[in-house]
Amino acid sequence: MQKIKSLMTRQGLRSPQESVHDLGPIESFRIPSKEELRELREEPTDPQVQQEIINSIEEVYFSNDSFDIVKYELEKLPPVLSLQELEEYRDKLKQQQAAVSKKVADLILEKQPAYVKELERVTSLQTGLQLAAVICTDGRRHLNIAKEGFTQASLGLLANQRKRQLLVGLLKSLRTIKTLQRTDVRLSEMLEEEDYPGAIQLCLECQKAASTFKHYSCISELNSKLLDTLEQIEEQLDVALSKICKNFDISHYTKVQQAYRLLGKTQTAMDQLHMHFTQAIHNTVFQVVLGYVELCAGNTDTKFQKLQYKDLCTHITSDSYIPCLADLCKALWEVMLSYYQTMQWHETRDQDEAETVSSVSDGSNVTATEENSFDRSYVKKKLEHGLSRIWQDVQLKVKTYLLGTDLSNFKYDDFIFVLDIISRLMQVGEEFCGSKSEVLQESIRKQSVNYFKTYHRTRLEELRMFLENETWELCPVKSSFSILQLHEFKFMEQSRSPSVSPSKQPASAISTAATLFEQYCSGGNPFEIQANSKDDETEDVLASNGYESDEQEKSAYQEYDSDSDVPEELKRDYVDEQTGDAPVKSVSRETLRSRKRSDYNLNKVNAPILTNTTLNVVRLVGKYMQMMDILKPIAFDVIHFMSQLFDYYLYAVYTFFGRNDMPIQSSSLSTSNREQHSARQFESTGLGLSSSRLRTTLNRIQESLIDLEVSTDPTGTLTAAEERKEKVPSPHLSHLVVLTSGNSLYGLAERVVATESLVFLAEQFEFLQPHLDAVMPAAKKPFLQQFYSQTVSTASELRKPVYWIVAAKAIDYEQMLLLMATVKWDVKEIMSQHNIYVDALLKEFEEYNRRLNEVSKRVRIPLPVSNILWEHCIRLANRTLVEGYANVKKCSNEGRALMQLDFQQFLMKLEKLTDIRPIPDKEFVETYIKAYYLTENDMERWIKEHREYSTKQLTNLVNVCLGSHINKKARQKLLAAIDDIDRPKR
Repeated sequence: MQKIKSLMTRQGLRSPQESVHDLGPIESFRIPSKEELRELREEPTDPQVQQEIINSIEEVYFSNDSFDIVKYELEKLPPVLSLQELEEYRDKLKQQQAAVSKKVADLILEKQPAYVKELERVTSLQTGLQLAAVICTDGRRHLNIAKEGFTQASLGLLANQRKRQLLVGLLKSLRTIKTLQRTDVRLSEMLEEEDYPGAIQLCLECQKAASTFKHYSCISELNSKLLDTLEQIEEQLDVALSKICKNFDISHYTKVQQAYRLLGKTQTAMDQLHMHFTQAIHNTVFQVVLGYVELCAGNTDTKFQKLQYKDLCTHITSDSYIPCLADLCKALWEVMLSYYQTMQWHETRDQDEAETVSSVSDGSNVTATEENSFDRSYVKKKLEHGLSRIWQDVQLKVKTYLLGTDLSNFKYDDFIFVLDIISRLMQVGEEFCGSKSEVLQESIRKQSVNYFKTYHRTRLEELRMFLENETWELCPVKSSFSILQLHEFKFMEQSRSPSVSPSKQPASAISTAATLFEQYCSGGNPFEIQANSKDDETEDVLASNGYESDEQEKSAYQEYDSDSDVPEELKRDYVDEQTGDAPVKSVSRETLRSRKRSDYNLNKVNAPILTNTTLNVVRLVGKYMQMMDILKPIAFDVIHFMSQLFDYYLYAVYTFFGRNDMPIQSSSLSTSNREQHSARQFESTGLGLSSSRLRTTLNRIQESLIDLEVSTDPTGTLTAAEERKEKVPSPHLSHLVVLTSGNSLYGLAERVVATESLVFLAEQFEFLQPHLDAVMPAAKKPFLQQFYSQTVSTASELRKPVYWIVAAKAIDYEQMLLLMATVKWDVKEIMSQHNIYVDALLKEFEEYNRRLNEVSKRVRIPLPVSNILWEHCIRLANRTLVEGYANVKKCSNEGRALMQLDFQQFLMKLEKLTDIRPIPDKEFVETYIKAYYLTENDMERWIKEHREYSTKQLTNLVNVCLGSHINKKARQKLLAAIDDIDRPKR
C-alpha cells in the first residue's frame, strides 16, 4: 500500500481529500462545468436507483471529515489482485461518486438563487470590511496623535496622584504602627501616675488599632504584647484596690472603679475588694501584735514571724497589753472606716447615676442601663453582706487577743481602760452593721466576772479594814459637794444617759445625732483616748480647813439663805438623771429656813455629813458603775456587789452604834444596870427601836454576807469553804471610839456622823437608781427593786435604834423614879405647887440641851436627828412618868390633880426647850392619869381599848382606885380582864 501511495505521489496524483483541502473556500463551492453537468445528466436519472446507490455507500465515509478514503480502500484490497474485480469495484465507486455528485448538483441547483444572493452579501461584507479597515487605520492614527499630545501626560499625573495617596496611607499606617510599638512606654508612665482608666483606655484603643493592621506581620507580635500589658495593668489595678482597705482616698478609688468599669469587671472588682479587706484585717492585726512582741522581746529573732496569730497573742506582756490593744483597735478602725467610706462612695455614685438616668430617659440605651442597674444592685448587696463578714473577722481577731492574756492581775484602772476600749469597739460594731457583738461580749464577760469577783472580795476586805480603823470623824466637804465631782463619776457627766457608752472623749466631740463614723470620717480616731484617760486630776470637793478658815465658807455661813451661787441641781435631794426633774420630796426654801432655826449648828453651812470611809465607798460605787456601764452583760453581778457594799456599811453602823450591848464602866455599874434594865423594859414596848423591815434586812445581811465563825474548821466541806469565801467577817469598832462617856452624850458626834453618812450613802444610791435601772436586765429588775425597797430605804430607820441608846442614857430616869417614889399622893387638898421631881427632870433636859449644843459645835446635828433625839427623850420621860405613877400605892383625887399639875408644869417648861409639836406621848400620860376617875364599866372598857400600858401599870391603876369608887368585886373583875389581855403576850 505504501508503494502505491508513493507511486501516486511521483505521478502527481492526490487523494480526493487532499484535492478538496487544496481548494479555496470559494473554489470548493464552484459551479460544475457544462460538460460535467452533461455527464451527470447522462447518468441514469432514476431517483430510486440513485438513492439506493447512495445508501450502498459505507457508513464510514460519513463518519469523519479527516477520514482517509485512499488508505481505507487500499487496505480493503485482497492479497491477490484481480484486474476485473478491480475494474468492477472501480466502476461501483464511480457510480457511487456520480450519484453523490448528482445529488450535490441537484442540491446546488436547488439552492442557486440563495447562493447568488448570499454571495452578493459576502461581497458587500468584504467591501464594508475594507472600509472599516480604513476607518480603523485613521482612528489609530488619530489616537496616536492624542496619546502623544494629551492622554499620556494626564494619565501619568493621575497615576502619580494615586500612587501618592497610597504612599500617604502607608506612611500613616507606619506611623500608627510606630506609635503602637512605643505605647508600652506611655503605659508605664500612666501606671506610675496611677492613671488606670487612661492606661486601660489607651491599651484598648491600641488593641483595636492592632486588629485594623493585623495584615502586617509585625502587628501580631505587638498584639500579644498588648495582651500581656493589659494583664499587667489588671495586676497593678488589684494592688491599687488593696490600698483602699487601709486608707480610703476618693480620687484614687474613683480611678480604680472607672478602670474596672472600662474592663467590664465591676463585679469581679467587688469580689476582689472583699478579699482584700479580709486579708487587710489579718495582716494588720498580725503586724501590730508582732511589732509589740518583738519590741518586748528585745531581740531581732525572727521566730515570732512564723507563729500563728493565736500563739503570737500569748507573748504579749502585761505592760504592753493596753497600748497594743489600743493600736490594734486603731488599725481595725481604719479598715472599717475605709469600708464605710467605700459604701458611702457607692451610694453617692448610685444616686448620681439614678438622677442622670431619670433626666435622660430616652430608649436609645436601654440595654446598657439595665446592665448598669444590675451591676449596682450586685455591688450594693455585696457591700451590705460584707459588713457582717468584716465585723465578724474583727471580733474574732480581738477575741483571740483578749483571751491570749490573763487579766486577773490587772489594776482596776487598767482593766477599766480595757473595758472602755472594748465597749467603744462594740459601739463601732453596732454603728457599723447593727451587730450586738455577741462574740466580744462573751469573750470579755467571763473574764470580767472572774476579775470583778476577786476585785470585789479585796474591796470588801479593805472596807472592813477602813471601818475597823474609822474614828467616825467628819470629812469636811464643801456645801456644793456632789458625787458627780468625783473622778469615778466623770463618765456620767460625759454620757448624761445610761444608754450611751462611756468613753473618755472631749465634751465637744459628743454629738447626739452624729455616729462615730460621721465624727471621725474626716480625721482622728475614736480609740485615741490615752492622752485623755486621766481627765482633770483635780477634785475640788474638800473644804479648805474645816468650815471656818476660808473666807468664802465664812460668807456662806453668814448668808445661809443666799444659795444663788449653788447650782439648781444641788439644791435638790436628787435629780432624775434622765428627765432632769426633781422629785416631789425636794427640799423647799421654807424647810431650809426651818432647818436654820432648828439645827444645832446655825453657824455652819448645810454640808453633807460623811466620813472618809463613806467617800471611799462612794468612789467604789463609781468604779463599779463605770465597769457596769461599759460592760452591760455583767450589770447584774456588778449591782449585786454594789448592794453588798451598802449592806456591809449598814450592818457595820448598826453593829457599832445600834446594838444595846456596849461595855459598861465599873464606876457606874449599878446605875448603868438599872439603865439597861429600864432600856430593855422600854424596848419591849417597841419604843423607837428597829422596825420589822430593818430587822429583816439586818438578818438577811448577817446570813448572806457576814462570816460569824471565828476559827476555820479544817474538816469542813469544800462547799462550806466556798460559801465562807463569799462572806466577810463582822467588823469591830475601833478602840479609839468611846461611846460610854456621858459628857459626849455617849458618842453622839460619832453616832451622828456614822448614821448620817449612811443616810447620805442611801441618798446617793437613790440618785443612781435610774442609771442602775436602765442597765439592769429585765429579768433581774425585781432584785434591784427589792434592794431599794427593803435595804436602801431602811437607812433612815437606823436612826431610831442608834439615837435611842443616847436618849436612854442621857437622862437619869431611875433617879426620877426614886424622886417620884418619895412624893405623897394621898393628899386631902388640892396643891398649887408642883413637886420637886419635875424640876429635877427639867434640869436633866436642860443639861441634855446644853450637851447637844456642845456636840453640835463638832458636828452639825440635822433637824431630823435632833427631832428623833428629843422625841426619844420625851417619850422615855413620859413613859417614866407613867411608870412612876404606876408605882403609887395610895392616891386620892387631889393626888391625881397633883399629877396633872406636875405634868402640865413639865410640858410648859419642855416646850421652851424644843420645837417638837405635838409633844410625843402627851396623851399617853394624860390618859393614864384621867383613867383614875373612870367608873367600873368605863374602866373595863378602857382597859380593853388601851393595851399600850403594861400589866403592872393597869394592875396598879385598879388597886389604887380600890376603896374610892371601885369595890373588891369590881377589882377582881378588872384584874381578870387585865389577865386576859396579858395572857396572849406570855
